[in-house]
Amino acid sequence: MIRVFEDQDFEAIEEIYTLAKLDEFRFERGPFELIPLRQDEERLRGLMESVIFVYADKGIRGYGAVYENEIRTLLVHPLFRRQGVGNQLFGHMIAWIGRPVTLCVARSNVAAKALYQQYGFKVTEEFEACYNGKPVLANKMEQSSTIFGKSSADTAFSRSRTR
Repeated sequence: MIRVFEDQDFEAIEEIYTLAKLDEFRFERGPFELIPLRQDEERLRGLMESVIFVYADKGIRGYGAVYENEIRTLLVHPLFRRQGVGNQLFGHMIAWIGRPVTLCVARSNVAAKALYQQYGFKVTEEFEACYNGKPVLANKMEQSSTIFGKSSADTAFSRSRTR
């Protein structure tokens, strides 16, 4: 079941972040060191100012965060990957936003990009982001304008170029 985050979910969210965050960078050069969520002021602030959805089924299996029309986060506990958790959360967030959606993803994260492309997302920009002081090439992706009948450029969004 997908529902809105509640305060008591934070420890489970934090655990998923710890177990899953660095997987974004598994195809990048060099090792990345995890900054725990509570210590990563930028990501924690971005998460807490967002609407957070959790996939709950005998515990929290994954979560996603939305700010305006941007999907900021989608992480699934490693034990529950390939079971439709990420797909369901992603679809739920898109429906909740209800207009063309944007997101950013590490350029090398081909598995995530393949999921996003199934929902009509296309790469619209490439830029250099940073995680814990290390550069990462990232892609901005936008949902195809044909899904909602208007151009993605017509929607305003706010995002940080550092991920």
